Amino acid sequence: MKLAVFGNPIEHSLSPSIHTLFAQQTGVQIEYNKILAPVNAFAETTQDFIAQGGKGFNITVPFKVDAFNLATKHSINAQTAGAVNTIKVDGNTLIGENTDGIGLLNDLTKNLGIDLQNKIVLILGAGGATRGILLPLLQQRPAQVMIANRTASKATQLAKDFESYGETCGFGLEKIKDGPVDIIINATSASLEKQMPNITAGVANNAICYDLMYGKQTPFMDWAQNNNASMVVDGLGMLVEQAASAFEFWTGKQPKTQTVIEAIRALND
Repeated sequence: MKLAVFGNPIEHSLSPSIHTLFAQQTGVQIEYNKILAPVNAFAETTQDFIAQGGKGFNITVPFKVDAFNLATKHSINAQTAGAVNTIKVDGNTLIGENTDGIGLLNDLTKNLGIDLQNKIVLILGAGGATRGILLPLLQQRPAQVMIANRTASKATQLAKDFESYGETCGFGLEKIKDGPVDIIINATSASLEKQMPNITAGVANNAICYDLMYGKQTPFMDWAQNNNASMVVDGLGMLVEQAASAFEFWTGKQPKTQTVIEAIRALND
């Protein structure tokens, strides 16, 4: 089965290693490659891959919206996210899926044993990463999902977009107060820039703090550890879990993730 991941840049991608381990575990024969797509030629590059027998592919930055536009059919997760990170080729139909939210959810609930029901969740950032995880989170019936962003209007609008799925609200980062928050998810790009959003330290007290970034100790994780968080986690488990959902979407086989998470962490250290 010919598979790939498209991105720009792409060299850092761990996807080939993850999917190779899944294939070995499930007995599925795959060929999985990293493909660098020119920023202005994503559709052409993917069409070449499909013409050569490609059956499915992952999409990473900056092409997730391009992939949404490329897909001819969308899952509910892809529709609400407005972005696609996985495409399955089914004849002439390109089925677009977004496995980011389900990946986060599986890491939180299955790997970390966190029950989201009736919890207060604070998400930092109102960009594509947040949009991608909101629906699966809200389906777990938390008491409230709060979205805080540097530009308050983006957070307010995003909360409004998802209010039919559960209790949401949005505001500026400066409005975050010390108070009972059960889970804080850092979905900003600050960790990429080795920065920490400027928010009150007290909000981390006793909270589970989860950074969507993975593989390195981030400023957000340092901040959480220094301010009495009850648990501090990076996004490597989410990375493997979203890949597992993609693998199952293509092959119908559900891989086990725990040993793969451990192997990828060792590889990445």
